[in-house]
Amino acid sequence: MSNLRRCGRLAMLAVCLYISTSGRIAVASPEIPGKPQTRAIALVGGTIHPVSGPDIATGTLLFEHGKIAAVAAEASLPDDCEKIDVAGKHVYPGLFESFTDLGLVEIPSVRATLDKAETGSINPNVRANVAINPDSELIPVARANGILTALVVPSGGVISGQSAVVSLDGWTNEDMTLRSPAALHVVWPRVRPLRAWFLKAEEDKFSAERDKHIRAISDAFANARAYRQRKQEQSVDIDARWEALIPFLDGKAPVIVHADECEQIQGAVALAEREKLRLVILGGYGAPDCAGLLKKHSVPVIIAGVQRLPERASDYYDEPFTLAERLRSAGIQFCISGAVEASQVRNLPYHAGMAAAFGLPKDVALRAITLSPAEILGVADRIGSLEAGKDATLIVTDGDPLETPTQVEQAYIQGRKIDLGNRHRRLWDKYQEKYRRLDLK
Repeated sequence: MSNLRRCGRLAMLAVCLYISTSGRIAVASPEIPGKPQTRAIALVGGTIHPVSGPDIATGTLLFEHGKIAAVAAEASLPDDCEKIDVAGKHVYPGLFESFTDLGLVEIPSVRATLDKAETGSINPNVRANVAINPDSELIPVARANGILTALVVPSGGVISGQSAVVSLDGWTNEDMTLRSPAALHVVWPRVRPLRAWFLKAEEDKFSAERDKHIRAISDAFANARAYRQRKQEQSVDIDARWEALIPFLDGKAPVIVHADECEQIQGAVALAEREKLRLVILGGYGAPDCAGLLKKHSVPVIIAGVQRLPERASDYYDEPFTLAERLRSAGIQFCISGAVEASQVRNLPYHAGMAAAFGLPKDVALRAITLSPAEILGVADRIGSLEAGKDATLIVTDGDPLETPTQVEQAYIQGRKIDLGNRHRRLWDKYQEKYRRLDLK
C-alpha cells in the first residue's frame, strides 16, 4: 500500500512539473485594457477623415460615454470636456481586419498555443469568440498600427464554424465581442487540380474528393433544413450542429465561402441561390472573371490579402495588386483583408496602400479597411466611420495610415484610451538602450 501511495505521489509530482514547465510557453501581454470613459473628450484642430463623408480640414470630434457626439468644423463642447489639441494630426476610424486568426494563434510552431481549428469536418457550432485569448501578445502589436477591430475566423474542415467581430481591447473575450456569430465559414474545394512537376497527377482521385467535399456541404444544409422542419412539427433531440445552422438558413447572418477560382465562386453562388443564403466570398482572386454573376446576385467579396503572389505562372505579376481596382470597376462591393496569420495583422494598412499604388482610388482603399468591412459584416451601425451615434473607436496619426512611415499616436475603442505599448516597441526600446550604452552607432 505504501508503494502505491509513493507511486501516486510521484505521478502527481510529475503532472505538476509538466504543468509548470509547459506553462512557460504561455504568454500574456502586460498592457492593461482601457478604463471606461467617464468624461467627455474633444479632439480639436486636426484633420478629420470620417470616411462616410468629406474630410474636415480643421475640425473637432467630440465623444462621451463611448459614443461619438459630434463631428464638425466647430462644435459646442461641454464645460467639463477634456480638450486634446491634435493640430497637424489626422483622425481616422479604427482600421478593421476582416480575416484573421488573431487571438486563436500565438506561436504557430507551438501546438499548445493553437486554438483555431476543431477536429472533424462539419463544425457549424464552433464559435471563434469563446476561444480568443485576450492576453495575446499579438493583439497590442496590431493595435499599435491602428487595427482596432477584427473578424476572428476559425479554420479547418469543410464547415469551419462561426467567426466573430471583436474589438481589440478587453479583459475577457466577452468584453471584446461586438457581434457573434458574425458569419458561418465554409471552405469550397478547388475545382481544378494543382499541376506541377513535383505533384503526381491523380485526377480521378482529386475529382472524387472534390465531389465528396461539395456533397458534404450540400448535405449539411439539407440536414439542417430537415432538422428545423422536424423541430417545428414535434420535439426532437437537440443537435448542436444543425441548431447552429438555423440562423444562417434564416438569413440572420452571412455565409462566407472561402473561394478563389471562378469555378469555386460559381459553385458557391449556386449553393446560396438554392439554399437562400446571404453569401460573401472570401479570397476572390478569380472574382473579376465572374463579376457579372456576383453583381447580379449582390455578392460582396473580402479580398484575402493584396501583397501576395499570383496564383498561376501565366498571370501578370500585379494580378493580386490590381484585384481591388478591377472589382471596383466592375461594381462589386468589396473590402480588403491582410494576411490571415495573427502575427501579420499589423500590416493591414499596407495591403490597402499597395492596392492604392496599383490604381485603386486612395479614399476607396481607406474605406476598404474601415467602413466597407463593417457594412459587409453587419456592424456599420457601430463602427467603420466617424459619425455621431457610432462607437468612439478611432485613431490619431501623424500622417496617412496607408503609408509605412506613419505613426499611430493615440487610439480609442468605445471611448476608452488604449495603451499603444507592445512587445515590438519594448524590444526596440531595449536594444536602442543597448546601443546607447555601448556607444554603438
